[in-house]
Amino acid sequence: MSESAQDGFRQLYGYPPEGVWAAPGRVNLIGEHTDYNDGFVLPFALPQRTEVAVARRTDRILRVHSADAPSGAVTLDLAGLDPARPPQGAASWAAYPAGVAWALLDAGLPVGGADLHVRSEVPTGAGLSSSAALEVATALALTDLYGIAFTRPGLAALARRAENAYVGVPCGIMDQTASACATEGHALHLDTRSLEQSHIPFDCAAAGLRLLVIDTRVKHALADGAYSLRRASCHRAAEALGLPALRDLPYEELEQALARLEDPVGRSRVRHVVTENRRVLRIEELLREGRLRETGPLLTEGHLSLRDDYEVSCRELDLAVSTANAAGAYGSRMTGGGFGGSALSLIDADAERSVTRAVTDAFRRADLTPPRITTASPSPGATRLL
Repeated sequence: MSESAQDGFRQLYGYPPEGVWAAPGRVNLIGEHTDYNDGFVLPFALPQRTEVAVARRTDRILRVHSADAPSGAVTLDLAGLDPARPPQGAASWAAYPAGVAWALLDAGLPVGGADLHVRSEVPTGAGLSSSAALEVATALALTDLYGIAFTRPGLAALARRAENAYVGVPCGIMDQTASACATEGHALHLDTRSLEQSHIPFDCAAAGLRLLVIDTRVKHALADGAYSLRRASCHRAAEALGLPALRDLPYEELEQALARLEDPVGRSRVRHVVTENRRVLRIEELLREGRLRETGPLLTEGHLSLRDDYEVSCRELDLAVSTANAAGAYGSRMTGGGFGGSALSLIDADAERSVTRAVTDAFRRADLTPPRITTASPSPGATRLL
């Protein structure tokens, strides 16, 4: 895809880019809605990535264009970037690269104008972090071109600030960290409080397994109220329990803590976060011991918690999970923020065709849009291609 990003830039702007940078989408193996509760997550980077061809300008203009957006190039004045007025409508996707430029400028860093052309293999709205891939690729390109030194965790933090403060999505740090810092053949353990990272070997192929990603084609939008309401509910519950964050509630004390909470919705949210943190740590142990098949029931347990306690699943995700499990998967769960997007399913390698057919047939019988089903393998994080 790098050649087409380069060629697309040349065709659009009439001159060649100075380089092409790429950042991947991600799948979160386990650890959903724990990141903004200071908890643990275990994502890995996808082979699908977003590429950004970029060249500097001599003025203070930022021009951004996407091969996948219906609008033409969006032209923005760096001096006029304002979180109160991000690009809207058909150009709303441009808020992500614009937010990165704004975050760099807001930090007092010497960023000038640029022309950008974007091509992406990461499907939007599928819960695979297309926004983080775009942010991280843009951040890597602009810092490289303007000679600004950033660590990979620093790039992730910058991209998160762009999404939080400029785009207006109160996401945690997981997506950007996975896109910036992941390594091939590993899942990334991230403590979202300390930001400590470790890379956990995760080689499905060597174990005779596959990890299916089932994109339900149901679009989700985390900027709507549902995500913010759940985040606020968790923070209120932590406050009521006298804790800095729900991460500080030990699993062994969960039942006593739930008995102290009057709000039944708050109790459900707390139960999910505490048990999900425990599932992350247990799956890490199993991966380190090479016991990949035994992670399956924990994946399904996580889905049920997201469905019942956190209430972020939907009909299509539940159908994908239940059908894959009935067809022989070791375990399945929704991945991402929810309200649509994708599910993942751990299967034997020789069961890929039969599980795929079972899920596709189930969607057809339910008169639903056919899902897009692919396999995922842990891939490298962001890089410069040209």
